Amino acid sequence: MIKILNVVGARPNFMKMAPIIADIKRRAGRMSQSLIHTGQHYDETMSLAFFRDLDLPLPDVDLGVGSGTHAEQTARVMLAFEPVLLEQRPDWVVVVGDVNSTLACALVASKLGIRVAHVEAGLRSFDRTMPEEINRVLTDQIADLLLTPSRDADANLLCEGIRPERIVRVGNVMIDTLFRSLEAAKKSDILEVLNLQPRQFAVLTLHRPANVDAAATLRGIFSALGEIASRLPIVFPAHPRTQLRLREFGIEQPRGLMILEPMGYLDFLHLWSNARLVMTDSGGLQEETTALAVQCLTLRDNTERPITVEQGTNKVTGRDPARIIEAATEVLRDSRPAQTRVPELWDGRAAERIVEALLNADLEERAGERESGRAGELTESS
Repeated sequence: MIKILNVVGARPNFMKMAPIIADIKRRAGRMSQSLIHTGQHYDETMSLAFFRDLDLPLPDVDLGVGSGTHAEQTARVMLAFEPVLLEQRPDWVVVVGDVNSTLACALVASKLGIRVAHVEAGLRSFDRTMPEEINRVLTDQIADLLLTPSRDADANLLCEGIRPERIVRVGNVMIDTLFRSLEAAKKSDILEVLNLQPRQFAVLTLHRPANVDAAATLRGIFSALGEIASRLPIVFPAHPRTQLRLREFGIEQPRGLMILEPMGYLDFLHLWSNARLVMTDSGGLQEETTALAVQCLTLRDNTERPITVEQGTNKVTGRDPARIIEAATEVLRDSRPAQTRVPELWDGRAAERIVEALLNADLEERAGERESGRAGELTESS
């Protein structure tokens, strides 16, 4: 029986972990699992609603680390996670994505000699000013099994000197959750509640420090949003961090921009999948809009998901207000449906391949141990 310890910390982790947990559950005769929530996102709107919408089991352990600086949060996770590992002693720790919890838990497990599998390995923005990029690079260096979503991720890892036998391309597990949730999301009444008609509004998400922590940058982005909102209503379920900065900087809400509290997964899926345009600095939403052929503008200078630009509907605009307005105008001027090519292995079966990779790696490990044992016996007999 292989013992798996799954780690989640922030909302993007939940969407990636849900199908993995479901697939492990189907193999209960061969695998057991526990779910650890670090508490990096910890309130009802940022965490518990997602457990409910994604039919995730409640965590077996909640570390409750809360917020803080990157150093504080990472250190708290490490201190709280180590006793759990010492008690449970799993065969594998599975971490997903690129948040502080991902790196912290991978580092603790690696130092205790417990194998680590990293889901969504190999993604790179090549921007070391992004905390997420540091988390990605370091987690990939210490993980034993690197589960990648795309060919470019494989290439990135090979360029960094990762051995090919540690890399398994499994596809995009975020898309598993997206496809599995589409029917349930159709039951949402969010459009009626907000008095919106399909394809007659835009959706915005904005939370990254580079966009919201500098007053001049945030004001510039909001000046562009004000111009776009004069042509098309914008719905903005705002991250608490962004709401705080808007108040702190005294930035006024433009006419036509509707600022709301964060939504649950199903309501938000129904909202953005019916939008004319999505504007975001999120990584996962770039992928989801590509999968459903919804036009997306990424309000960043780079993306760790270039496949969404090469094959999908995503355009990276940067933070310059004029470029954002120009890109949005181009989308609104084109009345044709968005065109996209579904990337390889974005087929809703990534979780199956992830769990198979864990099983295969475990078999190879055990076979190697047996070979080492036989070699030792031969050496002693000789």
